[in-house]
Formats: sequence, structure tokens, C-alpha cells
Amino acid sequence: MIDRQTVDRILDAAEIVDVIQEFVPLKKRGVNYLGLCPFHNEKTPSFTVSPSKEIFKCFGCGKAGNAVNFIMEHEHLNYPDALKYLARKYHIEVVEKELTSEDIEKQNERESLLVLSAYAARYFSENLFHSDEGISVGLSYFKERGFMQSTLKKFDIGYSLEKRDALSKKAVDDGYKLDFLLKTGLSIQGEERVFDRFSGRVIFPIHSLSGQVLGFGGRILKTDAKTAKYVNSPESEIYHKSRIVYGIFQARKAVTQFDKCYLVEGYTDVMSLHEAGIENVVASSGTSLTQEQVRLIKRFTPNITILYDGDAAGIKASLRGIDIILEEGMNVKIVLLPDGEDPDSYSKKVSNEEFLKYLSENETDFIRFKTQLLLEEAKNDPVMKANLIRDIVRSIAVIPETITQTIYIKECSSQMQIPEGVLYHEVNKIRQQKSFQDKNRYPRPEDLPVPPPVIPRIIKQETTTFFSEKEIIRLLLKFGSVEFERKIRGEDGQEEVTTTADYIVREIISDDLSFDDQLYARIFEEFRFSVEQGIFVEDRQFVKHEDPEISKLSADILSESYQLSRIWKDKQTYVETEDMKLKDIVPDAVLKFKSDKIKVRLKEIMHQLEEAVKSGDQEKILALQKSDQNLKMAMRMISEKLGKRIIL
Repeated sequence: MIDRQTVDRILDAAEIVDVIQEFVPLKKRGVNYLGLCPFHNEKTPSFTVSPSKEIFKCFGCGKAGNAVNFIMEHEHLNYPDALKYLARKYHIEVVEKELTSEDIEKQNERESLLVLSAYAARYFSENLFHSDEGISVGLSYFKERGFMQSTLKKFDIGYSLEKRDALSKKAVDDGYKLDFLLKTGLSIQGEERVFDRFSGRVIFPIHSLSGQVLGFGGRILKTDAKTAKYVNSPESEIYHKSRIVYGIFQARKAVTQFDKCYLVEGYTDVMSLHEAGIENVVASSGTSLTQEQVRLIKRFTPNITILYDGDAAGIKASLRGIDIILEEGMNVKIVLLPDGEDPDSYSKKVSNEEFLKYLSENETDFIRFKTQLLLEEAKNDPVMKANLIRDIVRSIAVIPETITQTIYIKECSSQMQIPEGVLYHEVNKIRQQKSFQDKNRYPRPEDLPVPPPVIPRIIKQETTTFFSEKEIIRLLLKFGSVEFERKIRGEDGQEEVTTTADYIVREIISDDLSFDDQLYARIFEEFRFSVEQGIFVEDRQFVKHEDPEISKLSADILSESYQLSRIWKDKQTYVETEDMKLKDIVPDAVLKFKSDKIKVRLKEIMHQLEEAVKSGDQEKILALQKSDQNLKMAMRMISEKLGKRIIL
């Protein structure tokens, strides 16, 4: 058994385009990739790969799934062996072990930590917007800095009260274990009592790609030389700083749309750029970039632009980490902001149009930027210049594309007045050294044992309610996190937002209904748990699910064979899409589901009535007849509702 942490590392590292391109030639088509399906003979490409959704789908044969599913299908491997295959590809060590009671407890603990983090985020947000201290201290701070409330809510910004144990006491009173508070880092064990890590700070929740709260960053508002300005959650079972970039959850759609990602340093830089109309932005949160972070960004775009605030020392320190971006084959550009300005301050000084214009006009290729910067520093010093050349060559050597390498070598040769042959020699020497190290470190694929093929599990589709159950699951996966309705509650006029998942789960559990199909039942139960615990759940969680059948089903449902043509937009023609009609589609689907369940139950009652009549059990006959009448009445009510509703 491969532990969950290692599985997550493998899934995070496995870029679906990178994996599939080893077996299938792919061509970029819009935001997706297209190729000939490897699972059936076809002349016209119908095999689509979506890097943003991390799924593949063949619209010819119907096969779909994530990177692991592809390897399982193509190489005839089972789930664990497919994970090992990808682990070898991305040089991730896998240590197998049997799942002990301790392992099961650890998995349960991880889920509990996620639930607690979601609770804490809601608690901090309530403090910011509804407590006297939060409004006067936290909210006024953001108002002074010019942030809108909509932006604060978009990023789930909160406030931790000055009282040293406010959160700890509230969480324990609400039934959360103190041990979990300590493990998430929300609380700290003192000599005499427990106290809050983030007390007296504004809170920046840090989300996963799927929107789950993994950790927090807290900024103190008082001037105190002895107190750190920023405090972050410590490393935990759910929070790994090296694998997370701040704002990726809010930015992913815009990054895909514009095929570019802006990288800034801090939380407020991200928020300010969103208000300036630039949503394709993430932050490294003051840390050097890691390979995991770069690969996370690369899933959505190969183009990254880094914004620097003009601090020469800071720029030089960060340059060393950018080689990781080049090594992943990404295109890196630099924008140097005016002296004394950072993305937050400069975006507020100029208009949105001026800011965007500045970014587009001042983008510089990374290698060219680095060469100019270091040449200026070296000037006429031959030793410094020699070190500069070695530094530039090391950066060029990590670039995987030969053509890109050649172009950079030509430019550097011209700028530094060094023969191209010398630069080629140094680049090749570095690459040979790295190749030798990798060869000795990792085994070759041909030297590894080949596991036997595995016959996939087949799911029966014979139940009366199968199609209505499938429609419910489809709506949950596609639109579960989408707003379904918004209502004003209470005397204070507080808004209550209901998602599609909230509505569906509430409707189904209110009638104590269940799913006949086991796979659908499992997916529904995960949505039910998330709704009851107030956890944000998204389709991506199911695409990367540890059960390959669930990940395949999710990929299949989330794949769309058709997209709205740009022609309609260009002609300004209004075309109503499915998500615009959720208030009709969702209730209809729920009613159809209930109707099918009633039909099944009526058949059961009819059979039971026949048996009761044969046995002469009058009491049972009367009870069954009453149930029959009640169910038929419910069926009539459902039929009326379905009949009266206008389906567009």
C-alpha cells in the first residue's frame, strides 16, 4: 500500500500532457490538446487532453480519466503499479507497506484537519465582518489600503481576535479536538495554557487547487519590533509550503484563459492585481520557488512573468531559484517596477489601463535580463565576468528545448562577446554531468519488472433509477460549487448563499433517499460529508480521486464534446448555456430521481401486497395499502411540478 502523502505527491507531479505525449503525438487546440486515440483505430483526432482540468477524453470510444487512468489503460497496469510508473518518471521514492490501523487513523486525522481548517477560516471571516474588534481593527486596515469587501470575501480574508485563546476555546466548545488544533498550528501549547498562533492579526487563508483551506498566513497590525510581521502555519499533514502557491485557486481559470501567469511576492500583491483586473496572478509568499510549485503553475500555462519591485539584492537572491522554472521548459519574463514601488502600491497609483500597459511594454526575457543585470555588476572585472558567464551558462543548460537553448546561446555570445563554441562546450559539459548523475541515481525503465495486465472492474447499469442517479451525480460534479440561490436571512439582512451541492444534498437526505449504484452512492456520500462539514468541494478532487473508477467517471462527466463558438460572441448573439438554467435543471433532476425511487417502491409494495393477501395478514395489507396511497399522492405532486415547470 502506498501512503496517501506519496500518492498526493505523484498526482501533483504528473502533468497529464507530459505523461500522454510520451505515447500520443498531441497538437495544441485552443486551451486543450488533440491527438489520435491510442485505444481504438481512428483517422480523425477525437482524443482530447485538458491540462487545466487534468483529464483526457476520447469522444470516439468514450475512454476518459486522469494521468493515472491513462497509464492503467495504456500499459495494462493496476492502480498501485500505475502510481509506481509515474513515481519512477518523476523521481519520487515509493515505499510500500500494508495499511495498518495507524495508517487508517492517519488518513482519518488528515480529513479531520481539513474540516478544522475550514471551520477556522469561517470563524476568522465572521470576526472580520461581524465582530466589533474585527470591524474597527481588521476591516478598517483593509479599507485604508483601498481594498473592496468583495475582494476580501473572494480570498476569504479574516481576523483573529486579540484575546490570546479566543479561537482555541471556541473550537473546543464546538467539539473540535485540542490535539488537532495543535497539529494544524492554529493553537500553540504554552507552559500553562494553550493560546492562538494568529491572535491580533489579519488572516489570509491558503487554499489548495481545489479550494480546500490548508493553512493560514497572519499579518500583525501593531508596530512591534519584537514580533514578526508575518506568521504562517507550520508544516503539517495537510500544509506543505513547498507545494503551494498563494492565489492559485482564484487564478487558475484566468491563467488558462490568458495563457500566462504573473508571479508576485505577497498576499496583498495578489489581491491588488485582482482589483486592477489582473486575475491570472499568484504569489510565492516570500519563499524561493520549488519544483512542485512550478509544476503546479505549468499545469495551466507554460508562460510566467515575474514582477520585481526594484530591490537589487532581492532580485539577485531570487534569480538563483528561477533556473527551476527554465528546467521545466517554461517561458520566463521579468517586469521591473519603478523604484520604490511594489505591485500593490503601483497598481493603486495608476489606472488599470496604465498598469496593464506598463506590464506589456516592460516585459523582458529572463536570460537577457539576467545577463544585463550581472554584466552591469561585473563591469571590467575579468574574474567576475568569468563567474557571470558560468552562471548564465548554468541557466541555459537546464532548458530542455534545444532550439530555445540555441537562441539563448547566440544572444549571450553577442552580448558577452564570447564565441558560441565556448558556450556550447560549457552547456554540453554541464548537461553530461547531470545526465551521468541521473543515470546512476535512477534505474532505467527497461530494468524494472513488468507487472501482469489487470482486468478492470465492470459496473452494472441495470437498476431502474440508474439514469436519474447518474444525472444527479453529473450535476454535483459539474456544478456542485456553483451558486444556486441567494437569500436574505434574519433581521441583520445577512446573505445566505446556497450552492447546487447544498440544494441537492438537502433535498435527497430530507426524504431519506439513497443510491442503488454503489459508485454513485460513494460520490454522493463525499458530497454529503462536505456539505455537512461546510467544506468546499470541487470536481478536481474527484478527478484525482484514489479510486480509479471514480476518477474515470469524473473525467468522463466533466469532458465536453462541444464548446460555444467564438462566432456567437463576435456576433453578440445571446446563447443560454446549461449553467444559466440551473434553477430549472437541478430541481427537475431531483424530482425525476424521487419519482424513479417512488416507482421502485410501488413495485415492491405491489409484490408485498400479493404475498400479504395470500397469507391473509389483514394488518399488513392495510399498512401496505396506506403506503401505496401516500406514495401515489407524492407521485402526483411530483408530476404536477414537472408538468408546470417550463423547460427551456
